[in-house]
Amino acid sequence: MRDPYKILGVKRDAAADEIKAAWRNMAKAVHPDHNQGDPTATARFAEIGRAYETLKDPRKRNLFDNAVRMAEAKKQEQTIMQQRHAAREAAVRAKTAQANAERVMEELARANANAQKAAAAAGVKQQQAGATEAAEEMVERIFGAQTARTAGAQAQSQAQQAHSQQAQAKPHAAEAAKAPEQETPESEPARAEDEQTEASVTGGANMSLPLSLLTSLVRRFTGAGQPGLEKAPDEVATATVTIEDIMKGSWTTVSLPEGREVGFALPAGTTEGHQIRLKGQGFKLPGMQRGDAVINIHIAADPRFTVDGFDVHVVLPLNIENAVLGTEARIDGPQGPLNVTVPAWSGSDKTIRIPDKGLPNDSGGKGDLVVELRIMLWEKPDDKVTDLMRSMREGLFL
Repeated sequence: MRDPYKILGVKRDAAADEIKAAWRNMAKAVHPDHNQGDPTATARFAEIGRAYETLKDPRKRNLFDNAVRMAEAKKQEQTIMQQRHAAREAAVRAKTAQANAERVMEELARANANAQKAAAAAGVKQQQAGATEAAEEMVERIFGAQTARTAGAQAQSQAQQAHSQQAQAKPHAAEAAKAPEQETPESEPARAEDEQTEASVTGGANMSLPLSLLTSLVRRFTGAGQPGLEKAPDEVATATVTIEDIMKGSWTTVSLPEGREVGFALPAGTTEGHQIRLKGQGFKLPGMQRGDAVINIHIAADPRFTVDGFDVHVVLPLNIENAVLGTEARIDGPQGPLNVTVPAWSGSDKTIRIPDKGLPNDSGGKGDLVVELRIMLWEKPDDKVTDLMRSMREGLFL
């Protein structure tokens, strides 16, 4: 059977008289005698009857409520287990990425050492070639031949651009310089120093470009750059708050599945089922961007009020004479007592709406306080009222 509360359209904390009134209204609306052209009327009428039979009996209602709570607890437990499983898988991926990063850095250090040895044995030019070759071999060994060819091509292109820029700069420098016969002996060491600097710049272009390219590849491969980091799973928890907490925007703490507590202020627009996402407060795993904490808001049951969106509902009992003649009544609101005027001839199907006395919404306003009228009989029968009702129904005048 479907949820009897949803079938009758009542809240889970609805009183017995509210459930009975909802059943009567729905049964009258879907009765097969009034819906002869609807082939589903009989089934709907029977479903409404079964729902009322479940909720009017306290024992059956309690059994159903317990079954729903157990199902929700099991679902929550499964959600937590799924989060932990996702966290474990993410930790394994992060560990693998970390190992790959360490292996790449070891290869970079080994290539640098080989380049220094080659420089000591064969001179600057052989050092440049050996460093370039070692770097390209390393790229090919780690990332594949296609990546090595791409790295080599990019390094060669950048080196050619550096040579071209230097060649374009030389004529301008020659025009600005003095004639050769005017050079002094002190200018010879300066020119030698310039040639040495030029050679070092050229060699640096050939040697450092592949290493910088490798560094870029390592960052892209291991996720060292923040934008490319894989995000750790979110942690999901439920915070139970009161209507007063939402009205005041109170500071709330909640325990996450891993046992850690996080705190936050309830923002305007909070209502039943609202989700609050706390950036960077979720799982923290090595080599991964920290996940978020997602908090589902549940409003605790209140014997005085029920919540519908941003509206707060309160029930006002009326005896027959006040319902017929009208009256002034005092009720409890979420922000304190309020006076309300009940018009004459107000039945149980009437409501009184007081604006801006509900929960704060996300547009800067507030919901309404909705007063639901309920006509109540006296605890003890009254003979005069009984005679009056009999005369109205049967036409007898005493």
